[in-house]
Amino acid sequence: MKTLDKIYDWGDRHYPKWLDIVRIALGLVLIWKGIEFIFNLNVLADYLNETGLTDEIGTSVFLTLFTYLIIALHLAGGICIALGIRTRLFCLLNFPILFGAVFLIYFRDNIFKPYSGFWLSALVMLGIICFFIEGNGYRAIERGKDGM
Repeated sequence: MKTLDKIYDWGDRHYPKWLDIVRIALGLVLIWKGIEFIFNLNVLADYLNETGLTDEIGTSVFLTLFTYLIIALHLAGGICIALGIRTRLFCLLNFPILFGAVFLIYFRDNIFKPYSGFWLSALVMLGIICFFIEGNGYRAIERGKDGM
């Protein structure tokens, strides 16, 4: 049996029912952060202009597409995780984004300053790892191998 199948089987057998509330909250936080990212695109544009990354047209187009990919994955992933549809898939897709947020964006700043986004991003990343292992749970639209 593959290691990933063992993890899935363990997660399916050891899923407490209260964890569904945490899964729904995680999905809502991802939706909220996706919407917040949409409303704060000017901050990202200012940051990229300061670093000089947008000087070349190819890099600028790549960063724009990457930004929209992040927004789409946060919104679609948040909805699907909250509803319990392909939870493990969307956790896997959102993990690199949250890893980059935690270790590349927030970690280089002062993580102990008030209202730092580091702690929320780290907590969401831990939730993503948890639900990648645990799966959908009992209160999910999609059940079967990914659920109970």
